Amino acid sequence: MMIFQVMGPGCAKCNQVAENAAAAAAELGVEYEIVKISDFNEMMKFGVMMTPALAIDGDVKAVGKVPTVEEIKGMLS
Repeated sequence: MMIFQVMGPGCAKCNQVAENAAAAAAELGVEYEIVKISDFNEMMKFGVMMTPALAIDGDVKAVGKVPTVEEIKGMLS
């Protein structure tokens, strides 16, 4: 199972990242869990200074932008 960590204050862009990650995983048939991280100190542990951000299994893949479903699918393959 993959863990998607979506980092941000819970804004619309953060929610879009979570939706895109879920859609990408569903299209590829990947089992996943989405964990939303809104605590700034927790984000700092990932080295994230801008939101929204997306980490997959603890590896930061996107910072300061909303990756598309296609971009996230590329990150998963």
